[in-house]
Amino acid sequence: GRIKAIQLEYSAAHRHLTQALRKAPTSAAVGFKQTVSKLAITVELLLGEIPERSQFISPAMKRSLAPYFQLTQAVRTGNLAKFNEVLEKYGDRFQADNTWTLIIRLRHNVIKTGVRMISLSYSRISLADIAQKLQLDSPEDAEFIVAKAIRDGVIEATIDHEKGYVQSKENIDIYSTREPQLAFHQRISFCLDIHNQSVKAMRFPPKSYSK
Repeated sequence: GRIKAIQLEYSAAHRHLTQALRKAPTSAAVGFKQTVSKLAITVELLLGEIPERSQFISPAMKRSLAPYFQLTQAVRTGNLAKFNEVLEKYGDRFQADNTWTLIIRLRHNVIKTGVRMISLSYSRISLADIAQKLQLDSPEDAEFIVAKAIRDGVIEATIDHEKGYVQSKENIDIYSTREPQLAFHQRISFCLDIHNQSVKAMRFPPKSYSK
């Protein structure tokens, strides 16, 4: 799972890590489950998903996953200031967990979420204000990030380059987009993967028994 994550194959990494957690002993191997959970949470955030809160409140996991809970909150809200604060506070812990390299990649996700939140909150906002809210160096950086967000389908908006502002489009019906289809595809793939792993894990009697 770690190798796949480093190679940017986050879906495959998440699948392997989920399987590892599912096959781990229920009442033992706490250290192993903590290590896998830290990596799984990071990969899930890189996929643009938010981990379930239940993962963080388990008695055996609560203390070791506390930094990752704060990291999740920063990514979920698109708060770059809080994200940087978490990195500064728990940087040594992340490096010891060997998740630092992956967590650094989350900065783009935080900014992307911040852009989405701004787009939902303002129908029109200047690039200078966006740069200030996202703690970017200049309006030009904000323009580049917003343009990429529009191209990737993160937000529905247009940029007025001459006047230097972003105009959000009216909210469209989500069911007229591809988002429901992608969500169903992801869930179906997950269920099929569990089925295939369950079949592989089943033990069948040797063929000689049937003779």
